[in-house]
Amino acid sequence: RKGVRKQFAMLRAVLLLAAAGVASAFAPAALPVNAGSRAAIARGPRMQQMSEAIPFLEKPKKLDSSMPGYAGFDPLGFSDYYDVKWLQEAEIKHGRICMLAVVGMFHPEIAKLPQFASFSTNPLEAFYQLSFPGWLQILVFIGICESFSFEKVYYTDKAPGDLGFDPLRLGSNPASRKYYANAEVKNGRLAMIGFSGMLHHALLTKMGPFQQIAEQKFYPTGFAGGF
Repeated sequence: RKGVRKQFAMLRAVLLLAAAGVASAFAPAALPVNAGSRAAIARGPRMQQMSEAIPFLEKPKKLDSSMPGYAGFDPLGFSDYYDVKWLQEAEIKHGRICMLAVVGMFHPEIAKLPQFASFSTNPLEAFYQLSFPGWLQILVFIGICESFSFEKVYYTDKAPGDLGFDPLRLGSNPASRKYYANAEVKNGRLAMIGFSGMLHHALLTKMGPFQQIAEQKFYPTGFAGGF
């Protein structure tokens, strides 16, 4: 009887070992400690890149530091919905227009062309003194520029703002071209803000910018208290 019990005990031990072996075949292989931690890090969530201009917003996905004037600034997400090259072209174009507009805001107070001698030094009054043929010339010129710009943006690989106009050859080498492209965008942005400020004050004071400074009248005309 003792021999039978011993045989049953041995058989039970063999069955248990066999069952453990079968179960271990289906268990996942254990990774080394270092390898497991590296894999966990690799599979973990990646940290979002934040905008340099607005640190609490995510960095615009379609903008990068190779673009002239890059600052990571696109809080309204225009670059997610519109063609980036078209947006760059529009910004450069508006910057150029406003740089010319800033000069036009104060130049009549310094000197006038003979045909405009009777025009007001207040830019807003001068706006309405221009005749219809003059406005027609301006509109035709804008249309011609827009036609070239449209073709360049959508049918060529030229850089935004590149109209082939560089009489002083400032962009004769890649380094200077990059510098002046960046400077143009930044000065254009400043001009857009500056022109807006000049226009706002002209609406309030009915004066040109130099006259406002000389007479120190920075408040709306018609206010009580002598303004």
